[in-house]
Amino acid sequence: MNIKINFIRAAAIAWCICFLLPLGVMADAGCPYCRMGAREYRVLAPAEQAVRGPSVEQLQKMLKKVGYYDGPVNGIYDLRTVESVRKFQKEAALAADGVVGRHTWRVLDQDYCLVTGNKAIPGPQGAVSIVVDIAQRKLTVFSDGEPFKQYTVAVGKYQTPSPVGNFKVLRRALHDGSDFGTRWMGLNVLWGSYGIHGTNRPDSIGSYASHGCVRMNNRDVEEIYPWVNPGTRVVLLGNFFDYQIQQYRLLKMDDTGGDVMEVQFRLRRLGYYDGPIDGIMGSGTAQAVARLRKNKGLPEGDCVDRQVYQLLGL
Repeated sequence: MNIKINFIRAAAIAWCICFLLPLGVMADAGCPYCRMGAREYRVLAPAEQAVRGPSVEQLQKMLKKVGYYDGPVNGIYDLRTVESVRKFQKEAALAADGVVGRHTWRVLDQDYCLVTGNKAIPGPQGAVSIVVDIAQRKLTVFSDGEPFKQYTVAVGKYQTPSPVGNFKVLRRALHDGSDFGTRWMGLNVLWGSYGIHGTNRPDSIGSYASHGCVRMNNRDVEEIYPWVNPGTRVVLLGNFFDYQIQQYRLLKMDDTGGDVMEVQFRLRRLGYYDGPIDGIMGSGTAQAVARLRKNKGLPEGDCVDRQVYQLLGL
């Protein structure tokens, strides 16, 4: 789904999603908390002779603001500052090595922006719905049908694709920050357990990495969690025939997925199937396929192969 460019820019400015950190340079005029504008960032690492400079001072200010550092802002990357960085990295599920590289800068920058940004920005005031564009790896929260905020997410690998279709939130739960991050919102997908959740692998965000669930950064899933309730509509956009290892996989008993659901729709339309449209290749679906194959003169069997796909118009 296309999101208006103005909305994306406004959301990016409002929430200060920054990817580069300058060497101590403060904000652009457009956003008092955003440190974009410099062309490079400085990698800070523990050393026998402590690193000094404005970038260390900026780091200390940011750590202090997000609650990880209570020492002096002296521009010295000393042991106290290093330990504060390690604590931040550990709790952000980063490598706790005390090295402040691009990824640590980015995650810290996002936390800093959330703490120091405009806290008066309310959550969505209208009816909330969610759209996940699998191809773009984007999740958009809508309020009364209008885009409210967009997030980058990770979705299922081609071996384990995310479900495609219209679903609802079934249940919500808090988590301890392990495999499913800090929040879980399960969906009513009939053929498996799928949901929107956090992650302990923030480096995977923006890629095809999950077993089918929608992964978000923990801070993002924590933000949308209060907006979502059981029954909230969630639409996952995509083409399940393209979004898997084999475009038209051989379907057999006990297979599951959106492609199975589409086969069931087509079999019902042709009068071969009157069971549930549940995305599960059960005995009823297999028997319907067998009848179709027999009536059309195909070899006996109950699997969906290329010839059956053609007969079904797929």
